Amino acid sequence: MKTCHLQCPTTLASFYEQVAMAFAFPEGFIHDMDELWEQLLQVEGPLELVWEQPGVSRDNMGEEYWMLLEILADAVAERDDFRFTLC
Repeated sequence: MKTCHLQCPTTLASFYEQVAMAFAFPEGFIHDMDELWEQLLQVEGPLELVWEQPGVSRDNMGEEYWMLLEILADAVAERDDFRFTLC
């Protein structure tokens, strides 16, 4: 299982960097929400994403935080081998 423990990202860039490294996204991954969605569907699983201190991320990232949550929830619904936890 590939596991990503997000260490309280406060920017969209830090979110992308942490996820891309943990899930071994291909080199050249474009830091873009559409590309994130594509990679979440294509990367070999099983996958687990644990977002630590999401309130800090929410306060710093604003609307981007909510957009990321929507993408992650959609990925969970699309894949049987993807787990996502806020803690």
